[in-house]
Amino acid sequence: MRKIFGVALTACALTALGAAVPSAASAGPATTAQYIVVLADGVAASGVPAHARAHGLTPTFVYTHAVHGYAARMTAATAKRLAADPQVAWVQPDREVKVDAQTLPTGIDRVDAELSPTANINGVDDRVNVDVAVIDTGIDLNHPDLNVYTAGAKNCSTGGSANDGNGHGTHVSGTIGALDNTIGVVGVAPGARLWPVRVLNKSGVGTTATVVCGIDYVTAHASEIEVANMSLGGVGSDDGNCGNTNGDIEHQAICASVAAGVTYAVAAGNDAGDAAGHVPAAYDEVITVSALADFNGQPGGGAPATCRSDVDDTFADFSNFGADVDLIAPGVCILSTWKGGTYNTISGTSMATPHVTGAAALYKATHPTATPAQVKAALQAAGTSNWFTNTDPDSTHEPLLNVATF
Repeated sequence: MRKIFGVALTACALTALGAAVPSAASAGPATTAQYIVVLADGVAASGVPAHARAHGLTPTFVYTHAVHGYAARMTAATAKRLAADPQVAWVQPDREVKVDAQTLPTGIDRVDAELSPTANINGVDDRVNVDVAVIDTGIDLNHPDLNVYTAGAKNCSTGGSANDGNGHGTHVSGTIGALDNTIGVVGVAPGARLWPVRVLNKSGVGTTATVVCGIDYVTAHASEIEVANMSLGGVGSDDGNCGNTNGDIEHQAICASVAAGVTYAVAAGNDAGDAAGHVPAAYDEVITVSALADFNGQPGGGAPATCRSDVDDTFADFSNFGADVDLIAPGVCILSTWKGGTYNTISGTSMATPHVTGAAALYKATHPTATPAQVKAALQAAGTSNWFTNTDPDSTHEPLLNVATF
């Protein structure tokens, strides 16, 4: 069985607050707009609809619990007359509200994506021209913060739609490429075209057969897809052989896909053990990613834990380690997109991996002929040791992803 590498789910709501639009009261006297009428304390809830009717108004909303009042369309003159009514406490113009300004997630901050000239994170939706396959639980096909290439969707798991019934694949997708559009969050490679390749069901479970189906599909489109994310894994090992003697079809498929030019970033796993016992993490041809606990997007440590217990700026306590790991990236309490057009904060090497996938996308955007091996080497060379490397369980201290120069 193959499963997703995410742990410690914590719900995170997106607030609906924003700047008000100019008052409609400035419109001409014949123009109607929506106003909110707040009735005086002595007016009973039962009297709210009657008050509106007495003034020839048809309420769009009637409020009888938190406040007593109603909303209705009226002219500015009517609103002024109502404000003088002794049964009215006040009248105010209705105003537009919207989601709060775009959030820069701590992981995006920590890998310096906001400094990348290719990412160009400035609130303007100018998209990174790279195609990325998300081999996972699918993607929310209608999420307003994602550039989902629905024509490239594939469901190897349940058949039918590749829409995400779990949330994990959508979360991964947001870290890779959430739009730089002033709402929600932003990804490492904003606006990258995301191909939903569903190989796991809504419980986050698949098999070798479904995973190989996804790899096969990506390979068939290797002329279009530059990078693939695999935040999943199962028990296995790598004997170093891409041929047909090791009896591992997933490894053979990965090797063929990499040979076709697709760069793969994969999760190290969440067992606090050696990644050598997990595939695809153990394969030499991929970029294997461990998780950093980072709670404020800044080096130096000392930030208090947020959604789960761990120590800031250290090797995440759940992350796999070992010689097969190539890079470390933020993977604790990561805010990103979620199914149903929402947002969520979760943790895991699954969350670390898409930071690297986004980095590979940035590099490919400016180095389109780079091979997967060259992409891997470039990401490792750009990495830093600016974290508490002494917390790494092994003697191989993988570089921390940094995309400032990409």
